[in-house]
Amino acid sequence: MTIHRPGLPEDLPPGEELWARWALLAAVKATTEQEECPSVHRSGHWIDEEGLHWDDCGCTWWILSRMGEGRFVLYGEDESSDVKWHEPPVDMLAGGPDWLPYEELRYRLEGNELGCVYWYENGAWSRAPYPDSLKDDGLDCGMNDLVDRAGLLRELALYIDDTSAAPLLAAAEAYALDAELLLERLRTHADGEPVEPPAVARALDRTGITTSQEVSR
Repeated sequence: MTIHRPGLPEDLPPGEELWARWALLAAVKATTEQEECPSVHRSGHWIDEEGLHWDDCGCTWWILSRMGEGRFVLYGEDESSDVKWHEPPVDMLAGGPDWLPYEELRYRLEGNELGCVYWYENGAWSRAPYPDSLKDDGLDCGMNDLVDRAGLLRELALYIDDTSAAPLLAAAEAYALDAELLLERLRTHADGEPVEPPAVARALDRTGITTSQEVSR
């Protein structure tokens, strides 16, 4: 799936699907050490009370938050974004619905941290209008690894045995993931670190993509 530069709302998969993909990746990467690390110092993919995060502690950071039934907001920045440098300024919140987390978004804007904002409701993504002169909003570099299903499967295979990654991802996207099966299929992280089923289970409990309300491990 191609992401345009700048991004188009239709470049993104449905909000529920993007959440499920991101949630599965965050869960299999979960460790107790990362859980105990303040968000400002964390990197990688994770889930907390704010939502799903992706942060490389350098070039890109993103958050996907649930905002009620069928509603999501995706916001963040990749260094490739031209939005905050564009003249005349781009109003990234123009046309936004009243349920967006405006206090957080305006705080990010005041800190010159925000590169783009997308929101999802009624089965479709939207964003503020961009001028024709804007070349990139960072969506491609920031979200490509989650939008590209083949690339996502390759990354998941670093944490789940090869034969299980695709069916487990499909189950997650259907919000019918068998958490116990996932825990059984975990393997040693690519960097040699041992897996931590309890940390994975705690992350899964936050995601809503499993068939059970709570995972015990």
